[in-house]
Amino acid sequence: MSATAYRRRIPAPPKGRDKLKWYGPGLLWMLSAVGTGSILFTPRVASAYQYQLAWLLLLVVFFMWLMIREMARYSIVSGETMLEGMYHLPGPRGWAVWVIFVPQLLAAAVGIAGLSAVVGSALGAFLPGGATVYGIVVVVLSTAFTVSGQYLTIEKFSRVMALLLMLMVIVSAITVSPDLAAIGEGLLPQWPEDPELYVILPWVGTILAGSMGIVWFGYWTATRGFGGGLCSRDADDEIPQDTREEHAASELGSERDDTRRARARDWIRIMTGTATLGVVGGLVVIFAFMILGAELLAAKGIMPQGTDVAVDLARLFSEVWGPAGKFLLLAAMIIALGGSVLANQDGWGRSFADITLILCRRRHTDNAPWLVRQMETLERHTGWTIFQRRHLKRFYIALITGIIPVGILLVFSDPVKVMSASGIIAAAHTPFIVFTALWVNRRRLPEGLQPGLATTLAMGLAGLFYLGFAVVYVGRLW
Repeated sequence: MSATAYRRRIPAPPKGRDKLKWYGPGLLWMLSAVGTGSILFTPRVASAYQYQLAWLLLLVVFFMWLMIREMARYSIVSGETMLEGMYHLPGPRGWAVWVIFVPQLLAAAVGIAGLSAVVGSALGAFLPGGATVYGIVVVVLSTAFTVSGQYLTIEKFSRVMALLLMLMVIVSAITVSPDLAAIGEGLLPQWPEDPELYVILPWVGTILAGSMGIVWFGYWTATRGFGGGLCSRDADDEIPQDTREEHAASELGSERDDTRRARARDWIRIMTGTATLGVVGGLVVIFAFMILGAELLAAKGIMPQGTDVAVDLARLFSEVWGPAGKFLLLAAMIIALGGSVLANQDGWGRSFADITLILCRRRHTDNAPWLVRQMETLERHTGWTIFQRRHLKRFYIALITGIIPVGILLVFSDPVKVMSASGIIAAAHTPFIVFTALWVNRRRLPEGLQPGLATTLAMGLAGLFYLGFAVVYVGRLW
């Protein structure tokens, strides 16, 4: 790997109780990422198959822990994002980044449309009018907040409501007295007699974080200052003010090589603890949704269709909490999932902006792509700073996660079916991300900081697992 990147200053990691402050935010980050797969797909899967796929949930969560950990490993050691590492892989320049970029444009648009539709259906249970209108309002308002850079204010409130929602779901799962024997049987590998992959595969593809969520964890740890943050990164509105000093300090260091390696290993251990706490918290929440789906929905023969999953689940919640519980759950879903729309818009916008800058890094040369040269000409004549990260980020948020999702909501009567395609893209895209991330870490990280043999084998199994699901689904389509 680049000696300059590795020789950056790596600050001394926290010791003792000081480590605790690095763990809590990781749990909140993962809980905020749980939304789509839990609210939309877990109750549907549990309604159809009860606890038969509980073992699959545990396996996917373990693989997710491995994958987000390896994404963050590269950022901690190198001071670069994993996307930058993929850009330097052998072959045509930037080919791996292009393979990620193009499918995720579609996944982002349909994902935001589907998630907003669920919020719209919950609003429709409170207010007169169609769910589609409310879904469009959600997209427009969240886009305006995210583009303006002011969404962080309501994001804090939405996280509080997300925690309330999660606590209600967990307490409700305990209250309904789940069938412990059936849960125990579900932890043993088995397969339904008549599986519907269009129900199962989107669920697998969105458990915890989805394919781009894996990449976002590496961003999150870097912007929080793990390992010193990112090198040569302009401060913008995506970096919290309290960590910008760490970014400014992430320059070339004079520490001995063994000191840097030791510090990097310590930061990796802290990040591993953060990731572990996050995925365990996410697993508890998802399992609670599975219990509710199996005990409440399956028992009544209800299979939520489209955006009705939030309303159906809230209606059944009234059996546990009374009429007030139904409305409290709906309110929590509206605010928590609305916050997820904001977080996903920010995450995709940030990733697409970085990808664009990575792919256009040959600007100011005669060999720059034609489109890049035209954009540079436009910059000189208009004074617009098109290639600034924050401007690119807001452009992608407005177009890909704003205007296009509104069109999807207008065209498709059930955008959640379209969102299932987003989950399928995630499941099919994940093996590529897994294998290329493993390749980057084994090729570009120094010896002693690379993933070990056990991690390498487990990552390989994770990639093959997702690849197998993708192949089976495509085979069913034919």
